[in-house]
Amino acid sequence: MGSTATAPHTPPPPPPPRFRQRARDFWAQVSEGLELNQLWSQFVHEARTSYGLYSREFKRGDVEGLRRSQRIWALTKQFFWAVVMKLSPARRVILLVAVVFLVTPVIVFQVSDKGVNVSGGSLAFWGGALLLLLLVLEIADRVTMKRDLEIAREIQHWLVPETPPQVAGLDVAFVTRPANTVAGDYYDVLPIEADGAAQEVLLVVADVAGKSLPAALLMATLQASLRTLATTARSLPDLVRGLNRYACANSLGGRRFTTAFLARLNPSTGELIYTNAGHNAPLLWRASGSLQRLDVGGIPLGIQSDRPYECGSTVLRRGDMLVIFTDGVVEAVNERGGEYEEGRLIPLVQRCAAMNAQGLVDCLMQDLRTFAGQASQHDDITCMAVRVVEQNRS
Repeated sequence: MGSTATAPHTPPPPPPPRFRQRARDFWAQVSEGLELNQLWSQFVHEARTSYGLYSREFKRGDVEGLRRSQRIWALTKQFFWAVVMKLSPARRVILLVAVVFLVTPVIVFQVSDKGVNVSGGSLAFWGGALLLLLLVLEIADRVTMKRDLEIAREIQHWLVPETPPQVAGLDVAFVTRPANTVAGDYYDVLPIEADGAAQEVLLVVADVAGKSLPAALLMATLQASLRTLATTARSLPDLVRGLNRYACANSLGGRRFTTAFLARLNPSTGELIYTNAGHNAPLLWRASGSLQRLDVGGIPLGIQSDRPYECGSTVLRRGDMLVIFTDGVVEAVNERGGEYEEGRLIPLVQRCAAMNAQGLVDCLMQDLRTFAGQASQHDDITCMAVRVVEQNRS
């Protein structure tokens, strides 16, 4: 019995080079050059952010005591209605009709001479078309909102210094990273006149309660008020009182308060007069190795218009480093939910205090990225470092 020879398997020919190039160009356009791990990280971040938005409306008490399967079904329904209620009424109807079309079979009756024929059909195509229409409408809204937010971000960038001012005897650096497109953090270094000459600087780091556009709008008004008061107030206590009155008039009954650290620094003598309005106490790292916390002041701005604010004072010497930061630094979280905290910040300042100001803020941001990993940023991050580089005159 003879054996039949089988033809060797030949792989399909590779696609022509022109097709491969078009496929690469298409993928590069869709992915904007991001690697797969970067795309996955972006998706995870967006998914967590979206779930956090919708889950705020969950009624956890309604699912307590239910079995696992019942609890999952109850949470799924709550999630679905949380999504639906974010849409306009017209789009809610479109979504519900699309869902009905996708899951409901259609029975078709055909009457002929031979009798009635019954067949099954589906409206899934039209359900998918309605979902696509809904997606197009939502994307149009998103693009419009994103364009407005980009304009708001550009305006916000005009309100804060892009580069540190050149101040004799000082090395100043700052960094900010918004949690969203626009931020509620504010920082500034303003030359102010003393005895008719620009001999002092006003250091400001503030954090408006909340995030995104509402906080950014209040931050803009706070910046305008501060710059006006900085030219008219005779002393730091006068400036803080005026700023607090303004913040109280625009705080929605104290719901939009602002924490702030404000200080007047004389670079020639090193004298620093400051007030801390409910802000994270800045770290003053001495060249000798000691650490001082600047915590004298009062409650956040915008709560009580007649509240007095104390002022503290100290003297900065050559090699001293002042680090001012917002709570977004110490409250940054990692993937396990742990916070960065001052227990990690203080040793970092200790290690990097010998660097220049820019080196310290770069070191801090790198350490924050390492700590957070793929966890989403939930608050604005701002840090200012001021280092004395020349010996002060007594």
